Amino acid sequence: MNVAITGANGFVGRNVGAHLAKNGFTITGIARKAKDEKFPIILSEDLAEARLGNVIQNYDALIHLIGQGRQNVRDTYEKVNVSLTRNAVALCKRAGIKKIIYMSGLGVDKSTTLGYFISKYNAEQEIVKSGLDYTIFRASYIVGKDDPLSKTLREQIRKRKIIIPGSGNYRFQPIFVGDVSEIIGKAIVEKRFSNKIIDLVGPQIINYNLFVKKFLHGRNVPIQRLDFEDAYHDALHGKGSFGVDDLAIMAGDYIGSHKKLASLAKMKFIRWDEILKSGSLS
Repeated sequence: MNVAITGANGFVGRNVGAHLAKNGFTITGIARKAKDEKFPIILSEDLAEARLGNVIQNYDALIHLIGQGRQNVRDTYEKVNVSLTRNAVALCKRAGIKKIIYMSGLGVDKSTTLGYFISKYNAEQEIVKSGLDYTIFRASYIVGKDDPLSKTLREQIRKRKIIIPGSGNYRFQPIFVGDVSEIIGKAIVEKRFSNKIIDLVGPQIINYNLFVKKFLHGRNVPIQRLDFEDAYHDALHGKGSFGVDDLAIMAGDYIGSHKKLASLAKMKFIRWDEILKSGSLS
């Protein structure tokens, strides 16, 4: 099967593309810059170039992974999360691609007031109303070698100071990127994933304090607990490791149903502590 991946240079895109290529799919990546990936990359600024439709004509699926977790004056949530999703839908229609898979965020719903989630919800609606066969994954933190959360913690370890905003008791459900890659492969070919919005969450619920403790593997690194108000102030001024919406997501304490996901996927998922023990994170 022929599959196109937008955001192919990102952490999830690289891993999904390599996994699918290894398992018999023909992969074409779409990204702003070319890197040394295990599959071809087509350069695109906004997915609107006419030539793209010709290159991926009649592909079996498009996996849309482009997203913005922090916004600035140039790259706003509306521009990146919504407009590029609209362009991805239009690209599918130009190229005759009938299946689109989209990576949204855990906690997204129509009643949200968080700017990041509003943009993700609006992007979801572009897809739902498109007439395409879709699978939308609302993902918790996706972890694996060189994932963004682990890179942040490794950098803090290098600087000899771990920063934990607030109590650190907020929870999340990390899911291994290898499992994400496998389930996306299933969503491409299996009808039971058609026209569904699915929470993409791992088998364990963990709070941030315990995750950091396990990540350290006994290393003696000072932990600084930063008042949430101070962390928010820093984020508003572009300082620190966390953005405004990072903090809001932490405080949101978003949890999904792994049992529902496992029942649909019919696969065994890797626990986050097994990933830590293997050294794939820290």
